[in-house]
Amino acid sequence: MRGTGPWSGFAFLTLLHPPGPQFKIQTQTDPAGNFPKPSLTPISQATQWPQSAPQPPNGPMQQQQPLPPPHPPDVHNPWGAPSYPQSNPPPIGLENLANYANQFTPDAFSSMASNMSGTFGGTNIPQGIYPSAPGGYPPMAPGGFGQPPAGQQPSYGMYPPPGGNPPSGMPAYPGYQGGPMPGQQPQPVTYPGQQPMPSYPGPAVNPSMPSYPGTTMPTVTPGTHGKRGTISDAPGFDSIRDAEVLRKAMKGFGTDEQAIIDCLGSRSNKQRQQIILSFKTSYGKDLIKDLKSELSGNFEKTILAMMKTPILLDVYEIKDAIKGAGTDEACLIEILASRSNAHIQEISRAYKTEFKKTLEEAIRSDTSGHFQRLLISLAQGNRDESSNVDMSRVQSDAQALYAAGENRLGTDESRFNAILCARSRAHLQAVFHEYQRMCNRDIEKSIISEMSGNLESGMLAVVKCLKNTPAFFAERLHKAMKGAGTKDRTLIRIMVSRSEIDLLDIRAEYKQMYGKSLYTDITGDTSGDYRKTLLKLCGGND
Repeated sequence: MRGTGPWSGFAFLTLLHPPGPQFKIQTQTDPAGNFPKPSLTPISQATQWPQSAPQPPNGPMQQQQPLPPPHPPDVHNPWGAPSYPQSNPPPIGLENLANYANQFTPDAFSSMASNMSGTFGGTNIPQGIYPSAPGGYPPMAPGGFGQPPAGQQPSYGMYPPPGGNPPSGMPAYPGYQGGPMPGQQPQPVTYPGQQPMPSYPGPAVNPSMPSYPGTTMPTVTPGTHGKRGTISDAPGFDSIRDAEVLRKAMKGFGTDEQAIIDCLGSRSNKQRQQIILSFKTSYGKDLIKDLKSELSGNFEKTILAMMKTPILLDVYEIKDAIKGAGTDEACLIEILASRSNAHIQEISRAYKTEFKKTLEEAIRSDTSGHFQRLLISLAQGNRDESSNVDMSRVQSDAQALYAAGENRLGTDESRFNAILCARSRAHLQAVFHEYQRMCNRDIEKSIISEMSGNLESGMLAVVKCLKNTPAFFAERLHKAMKGAGTKDRTLIRIMVSRSEIDLLDIRAEYKQMYGKSLYTDITGDTSGDYRKTLLKLCGGND
């Protein structure tokens, strides 16, 4: 009977399942003519059940016949199992299955096991399965767990190898191995079968801004981008050897201060952290405690500042600025106004870890008013970091600043705070330029005339950092050294914290602003090992 519908091509199919019964499938069309209905009809009317098998649920069959005896072993069957009679079913694409099966001999399985062992790093295979392997186990690949032979680098397959993380687990700071240098774009990784990624131009040092008539566009000072420090990773660095040098410099009677200066003053902060670990590993002693016991005065303070990570240095500087009877508001502003978003967020986390108190709580406990709001806004580390400039927003913000200050009786400090703490550097530089064009007055002069006290100092610091960060620090250094006394804490903090970032640019701005080099002023204002250490960080005369 031939069915209709989508199954009409399968009108009659014989299923073979030796040694059991054989059936044929017939299809019928239901009365509506919609779908065929398959039905099974035994080819042999006498259904066969094995003698030892349980009876069907509806009782024993009327006719039972024992199964035919199996044929003798087939000499062509490598497993020696009995073969069933050959049947002649319609070809369904499996004619060569027996030929393929004959390829899977015990020797072939043994070879496969050896390959699996090497691939999966010495996987244990149950005994007795692979007779050709001595002892029932396939040979283990060299290395035992898939690692490469000694002296060879591991293969990372289609993934790029990890990039130069410090062996001691210390964090990789910007400019160290493990990430692209500041101002560089990371190279895209192409995986097998993937089309190469298009190459896009990296961000420009001076972000382009649309011009408007009658003005000269502001530019970002080159010193605010890239790595322009005086200290970098020392070539051929050996932390164990440096630990030995420091141990000898402090061992016995007296201290070799020059050896300490030459060693630590020529290493990057990341390398100093590794020296601390190697010193404890080699001698079982704390290097920081030994330095504290051997050194004194501003020389000690400078060396200990160099041994802190950049984050912890800022954390403890903020803590010292807040604690006690007075507050060093200039220190708070200097740090929060000049650091990046990521750096400020790390400061907040480290502050909570070190002192069990949030940075915001510490600021609230020691400041008040609009100055407090300014510090809390900066402490969020949430400034827009986009390099895009929308001139309609630039003009709107310039007009808002003018309306909040020069163009009203009194000052709307909240409006200044909202704009100066949230907008991007590129945007605010354009705003400052538009403000001067609109009001014929520099934004700094407007702040001085409209504000006073710590709020004035804070707002000015934010504006100066946004305009030219190296010039801001050059001014801070000059004020720390001019006059009768020296603000050593400020001098130490800036020289240490900027030595791997932009101290070369600070030196250039200092020479341009004050007509003499930073090196000369440090020489004339300090003395002894303290002076030697600062000059080592300074890196040379201009």
